[in-house]
Amino acid sequence: MNRLFVLLMLLACPLLASGEEPVPAPAETVEASGDDEDFSDDDAFLYEEDDEIFISDPLEPLNRGIFWFNDKLYFYLFKPVARGYRWAVPEPWRISVQNVFSNLTTPVRFVNAGLQGKFGDAGNELTRFAVNTTLGIGGLFDTAKDHFDIRKKDEDTGQTLGYYGVGTGWYLVLPLLGPSNVRDAVGLLADSRLNLLYYLTEGRTYWALVAYDKVNYLSLDKDTYEGIKRDALDPYLFIRDAFVQYRQNKIEN
Repeated sequence: MNRLFVLLMLLACPLLASGEEPVPAPAETVEASGDDEDFSDDDAFLYEEDDEIFISDPLEPLNRGIFWFNDKLYFYLFKPVARGYRWAVPEPWRISVQNVFSNLTTPVRFVNAGLQGKFGDAGNELTRFAVNTTLGIGGLFDTAKDHFDIRKKDEDTGQTLGYYGVGTGWYLVLPLLGPSNVRDAVGLLADSRLNLLYYLTEGRTYWALVAYDKVNYLSLDKDTYEGIKRDALDPYLFIRDAFVQYRQNKIEN
């Protein structure tokens, strides 16, 4: 998953952060309404017409409540913890920690690239895993990228489902996890079972490491979400529209 975009989507998402380039501001979007004759809940829930993306968000009041909860958790708990961790731990160490967790999610990218018929990308991920696990000392260093210019291919189960025509379903804001939709929420569950961390640890250790991964990534962020809150008239709508556009582009590309 494109980690920095997910961080940009923190909305409210203290425990999700997954990064490379921030997502540009979304194109103008229009929310579907019951009066729109062309919109059907039986269709994909998301479609493009005249460069506009229409979003089904019938749970908006509930989503906004979860957005508020995530926002408060971010500002009053996770960001202060991440800033303290940033102060205590040198940046090169935190980058190495991020590399290890990214290396453990290789099966997510490998399997989904293969399922989409992108066999070159699947081979790319397998090569990256072999190089980074050995020469990169268990994934501490991204040797594949730094020395061989073999870069990570961003694929996940939500993208695979979209590739095969599965509609997005309603837009959702998940507690702790932030922006999503029905299809991607199912994809997140499948992705968690493809993460090697799931098989190397169990119980409280697993969840502690999941939380540590996210805090570590937050410590590398340059207050992206704070910028959104400062500049967007309605952060909920900005993040919702940016997320939907981003996920659509990921599936098409």
